[in-house]
Amino acid sequence: MLDRRSFLAAGGAAAALAALGLPTEALAANGLQLSQPSPFSFDALVAQAKALAGQPYVAAAPLAPKVLDRIDYDAHGKIKFDPANALFRDGPGAFPVTFFHLGRFFQAPVRMHVLENAGGDAFAREVLYSPDYFSMPADSPAHQLPPGAGFAGFRLQESRLGDQSKLDWQKNDWVAFLGASYFRAIGELYQYGLSARGIALDVAVPDKPEEFPNFTRFYFETPAAGNTTSMTVYALLEGPSVTGVFKFVMQRTKAVIMDIDARLFMRRDVARLGLVPLTSMYWYSETNKPTAIDWRPEVHDSDGLAIWNGAGERIWRPLNNPTQTRASAFTDTRPRGFGLLQRDRVFDHYQDGVNYEKRPSLWIELLGDWGEGSVQLIEIPTDDEIHDNIVAFWVPKADAKAGASYSLQYRLHWTDQEPFPSPLAHCVATRIGRGGQPGQPRPQGVRKFMVEFIGQPLATVPFGVKPEVVLTAPRGKFSYVFAEAVPNGVPGHWRAQFDYTPEGNEPVDMRMYLKVGDQTLTETWLYQYQPG
Repeated sequence: MLDRRSFLAAGGAAAALAALGLPTEALAANGLQLSQPSPFSFDALVAQAKALAGQPYVAAAPLAPKVLDRIDYDAHGKIKFDPANALFRDGPGAFPVTFFHLGRFFQAPVRMHVLENAGGDAFAREVLYSPDYFSMPADSPAHQLPPGAGFAGFRLQESRLGDQSKLDWQKNDWVAFLGASYFRAIGELYQYGLSARGIALDVAVPDKPEEFPNFTRFYFETPAAGNTTSMTVYALLEGPSVTGVFKFVMQRTKAVIMDIDARLFMRRDVARLGLVPLTSMYWYSETNKPTAIDWRPEVHDSDGLAIWNGAGERIWRPLNNPTQTRASAFTDTRPRGFGLLQRDRVFDHYQDGVNYEKRPSLWIELLGDWGEGSVQLIEIPTDDEIHDNIVAFWVPKADAKAGASYSLQYRLHWTDQEPFPSPLAHCVATRIGRGGQPGQPRPQGVRKFMVEFIGQPLATVPFGVKPEVVLTAPRGKFSYVFAEAVPNGVPGHWRAQFDYTPEGNEPVDMRMYLKVGDQTLTETWLYQYQPG
């Protein structure tokens, strides 16, 4: 219901739009039902989020839970959005917008709005839910949802301009927002994989459950005439401990680039505030695969965490599937960026038709001064590929207290390779086996490491010269330490080899790189090894 002020505002907005002669089809494709317009601005949305943070959190009332619970995985899969009803189906812009339906696993209703400018002012009109937008079986429980129920999320379809995309826009999308504050995009290899999030709260904090705030509203800017490469979307974030506003400027070129302006307001204290979080899956790889656990050689969406720290050091940390949840922190000041990458691009290393070798890498370019804090990596045990068990994010040094606020600017690169490649050789494999020498008694508990690097600095090592292995760990003993060229004839492909004898059973963090004289040849390899 509208109060008098809201009614007058909506009426004034409608009059302004009518006076300019803006046709309804400029706001939405045929078939979509729209609400009356109301004024919109980014600053006003930020002010609203800030005001909400000063009020107690009130969760949205459940929306027909008995109906949504019946829309299980199979029933949800039979509900398809009809592209004939897509927002911006006929333009303006290149990218139609389609919507996800609510269901058992996506019960929080999300409100979708389309924005239009009139006389220099922006107005928002909600896209009102109707089952008529979807194709679904006649006996689908979705028919019982009330009018205006809302949606679960949205997708940006590939370009509708035939000369711009090789993919059919009605069957292919390049960005998807679905569930809590999760979103993801395809990379240069046209494959989905890991996800990003608006925020991560209290991940892996003992005796405290993780909190999942929701994007509750989205606002789609009507593209300007001639804009065929980007979409701008605003989002309101709401949760018990935080509110916020996000502005996404998403570009579809060879890769997917997202410029994000975020404002966050803390409702209450948070023990671990994860900003710009990434979520991925790592089950096993050539590093450590239990015997006969699966027929495939490797299964993972990402194989390592890359960091370009404030001191300019390039770091590669291979991922683990630990026996218990592990949290690692890499302290830094004004970092350049970090990301979860999929470096292994060889199909034979996976042998799976779901295209693990094509999963995108996701790099976060941190814009401006992010001050002191740490890149933190959470690794959670998993026994299957269906679980996202890897989380990486930035944690500010200062505690996240109620009343604190954050203004963040950053850029996401969904790519094939790192967007800012290091001139140093990079790590391509970490292999572990029994220590000792073939044909001789193998010492108990000793592990052999073979760490491979490839890159131009190693290709220019003079004949007869072997790089020095610079290797450290807080405890334990190294032996048989040396570097050698991998005998495959590939220029610049070398490996460092060493045995490690642990002391105790606690995890140990190793650090290693290769050099010749004073010249560093490789990025820094970090690895957390669990003895036993």
